[in-house]
Amino acid sequence: MKLLKLVPDNTNIGFVAMRKWAFALTALLTVLAVGATAYKGLNMGVDFVGGLMIEAKFPQNVETDKVRATIGTLGVGESSLQQFGDPKTVQIRLPLPEQGGAGAANAVVEKTRNAMTAQFPGVTFSRYDTVSGKVSGELIQNGVLAVVLAILGIAVFSWFRYEWQFGVSTFVAIVHDVLMTLGFFAVTQLEFDLNIVAAVLTIVGYSINDKMVIDDRIRENMRKYRKMDMKALIDLSVNETLPRTVMTSVTIMLALGALLLFGGHVLRGFTAAMMLGIIVGTYSSVYVSSSLLISLGLTPMSSEKKAGKANIAAQAERVGPRDGAQP
Repeated sequence: MKLLKLVPDNTNIGFVAMRKWAFALTALLTVLAVGATAYKGLNMGVDFVGGLMIEAKFPQNVETDKVRATIGTLGVGESSLQQFGDPKTVQIRLPLPEQGGAGAANAVVEKTRNAMTAQFPGVTFSRYDTVSGKVSGELIQNGVLAVVLAILGIAVFSWFRYEWQFGVSTFVAIVHDVLMTLGFFAVTQLEFDLNIVAAVLTIVGYSINDKMVIDDRIRENMRKYRKMDMKALIDLSVNETLPRTVMTSVTIMLALGALLLFGGHVLRGFTAAMMLGIIVGTYSSVYVSSSLLISLGLTPMSSEKKAGKANIAAQAERVGPRDGAQP
């Protein structure tokens, strides 16, 4: 039985030769992502903005103007509506009652339910969430802090684990992945809630895992092939780890595809963020962070200085790429 190989053996793809195009594309996408986030903003979920969120599912397509007009007659405050997932599902956001706590919030939900059922027979309320303004502010602060500390901690670890160039390239790659995710949610206006923060942290973890595999191979080859040109050495390292990188990405995408199809609309935003993160994280690990090491001045001698006097003279040294490799 012939084994399935997503990547042929002994690949010789010249990744470094495309680094200028990759850097230009990365810079353009980053600017677009930041611009989209600043211009359109994120569709913050009730976790972050506070208030009362009701999700109503109608038996047929419904116009949001009619739903808004119905809620406007209840005197429960200004409503914000958005169709979610399909034209039959509408998210309704309402301000929390100033007094009465959870009991008053439940009364608003019941009042809204009765009015909607009378106006739109067959409508069902799949869920509702309530978050106070104070709690939502704390969630925003803690969510941002968690992402920032994760990025900085990983960058510092790479700095001390390898050389400072690895720390800088890791930081750039992970920031790129996070900004791409934010830009995606700004453009699509999918709800950004605590589930998405969890997805962002998971993306950071996946990206650093993928990058550490490549970095370990680069450092290993720096010690083995001290006379090899750095461009050829990075191409060699990335090509050697490419089967593992592609196989890992494909298997995770298959699992996420199943989650996207059968996980329901509640997990749709989380799954979409994860799928985007896998693609962007793989791209940044292969094309951005590895090639950035050259621009930062990393050389095979850098590893020798940090590792000390290692007895590797007896090892056979490759001084150039394999036949057919592009510099």
